[in-house]
Amino acid sequence: MAQEEIIFPNNIRNIRLANGMKMTELARQANLSLSAVSKIEKGVRRLNQKQLLNICNILGCKLSDIFIKESDDVAGQWQNEIKRRLNDNEDSGLKIFGSGLRKIRQQSGKTIAQAAKDAGMTLSVYHKIEVGQREIYQNEIEPLAKSFSYTVGDMFDKIAAMYKSGELNKQINKVKERVKSVLIPGSPLSGIDMHSSLYGAKLYDSARKKLVPVFGTPSGKSITFKKSDKTMIVAPMPLEGHKGIYAVIPNSKRLGGFIPEKSYVFADADTPAAVGDLAVCIDTDFNSMDSNDVATAQIVSVRQDSRGKIYGQIASPEEKIIGKNMHKVVMIVME
Repeated sequence: MAQEEIIFPNNIRNIRLANGMKMTELARQANLSLSAVSKIEKGVRRLNQKQLLNICNILGCKLSDIFIKESDDVAGQWQNEIKRRLNDNEDSGLKIFGSGLRKIRQQSGKTIAQAAKDAGMTLSVYHKIEVGQREIYQNEIEPLAKSFSYTVGDMFDKIAAMYKSGELNKQINKVKERVKSVLIPGSPLSGIDMHSSLYGAKLYDSARKKLVPVFGTPSGKSITFKKSDKTMIVAPMPLEGHKGIYAVIPNSKRLGGFIPEKSYVFADADTPAAVGDLAVCIDTDFNSMDSNDVATAQIVSVRQDSRGKIYGQIASPEEKIIGKNMHKVVMIVME
């Protein structure tokens, strides 16, 4: 039986097991079938952005933790598994048949959707046959041949002739390279790096653009500030993709109720605050901080004294704050 190619090597199973969570529980919380979660963990099913972010939230992990990196212990295991499945599919002859079918379809001028419809197949099933991931059953052969105006015998003879002439080699190698690009992007010796692979890179980048790190959480009368992407939230639509945006959870009591509880304050590290703005005021130089540094922050109203000096004002109790950085607050969103 043909084995589906691995298109998304991931750490989801390892993270789930480390959390002591059963697959059934992950499926329930993610609103996915058990079969879907099993295929996702095996790397043979794609995730969309929403599903990926939801799984990260359920497992309590960072987005980057999901993706396999060359330094991961499981990288070699994934590489061997992908190669084994690729070889199994090649040995079964399904790559040759699928590549021949694709060539016939291209010569006919049909799209994949048209070919699937004419053969009485779903788009997914037809596509898997073309890329050699699925056998073709006896009752499917004749409708498939007829959809291209061939008899069954003529269709197989056509594919055999194309293979013998070398006409299919380019297409077969394309499929191989596509699989390798998931495994080994760039250099054949580079190992696995899902951040730069075709599907993985697209999924990671598109999902990451929707996320904003939470750098600050209330602690006593101030906000503990740490530049870490351990906690991420989905950015409001106007802020998606803005690199300098981060969020803090406000200490609402110190703001005199100006900002409601259970809200997020979004600030832009690339935009210094001006007089009249609301700002996140940090007591340490933001640009010199790394992920291990801890600073203190406040949400302030930016004001100017009679000598022209800029400062931050907190309402309750009133206090003037002078910080190393004051980043403009660009949005406040209720949870």
